Amino acid sequence: MAHLATPAHRTDLLVFQPVRRKQCAECRSGPLAMLVLEDGAPRCLDCADLGHLVFLPRGDTALTRRSREESGLSAVVVRFNRRKGRYERQGVLVEESALARAEARCLADAEARRRRRVRDARRRAVEDVRFTEAFAAEIRRLFPGCPADRARGIAAHASLRGSGRVGRSAAGRALSEGAVVSAVVASVRHLDTPYDQLLMSGVPRHEARRRIAVAVEGVLGGWR
Repeated sequence: MAHLATPAHRTDLLVFQPVRRKQCAECRSGPLAMLVLEDGAPRCLDCADLGHLVFLPRGDTALTRRSREESGLSAVVVRFNRRKGRYERQGVLVEESALARAEARCLADAEARRRRRVRDARRRAVEDVRFTEAFAAEIRRLFPGCPADRARGIAAHASLRGSGRVGRSAAGRALSEGAVVSAVVASVRHLDTPYDQLLMSGVPRHEARRRIAVAVEGVLGGWR
């Protein structure tokens, strides 16, 4: 059997969502939406004594974990991904009463999780403001002639959380000179030269950069 994308525990029961139409080798019912392999032969959930379980799709990690904790009997449901050549988890089968208890537990602490998310968001917002201010201050140190508003704009753009821009890189978070200069150069390139128009007219990126290099250095020189 092909391997699982996330290995199952050795004691986990496995239930398969078949890619092809299958019938139960015991009761001949089918086509089966889910099956268990016993001695290489497909069995429906009822014949495998799992018919009383309910399916919980993957997606809610806390609910899945708690459902399995509450359920005396459970199984991992997998389906073969032909493109990747492996089985992937689709969810779990658990006792209906266990799912109800797990849902109640999740609802009970939902408000606590919401408050924690709000606190974390506020903390991240404060951290982001401080970091953007530090980034802008470093821009002004390296380029004293750069207008304060422009420095703040460059810093805010470069350090936007989740953007993947230079300010969020390891070098950017360390306020390395190379990262700060890169952010300033990028801003000048887009806002103070015809670089974007050259790209839109079909000029290759490296050629467009070559054409505007003198203009970029002129702005940087004035700010230095």
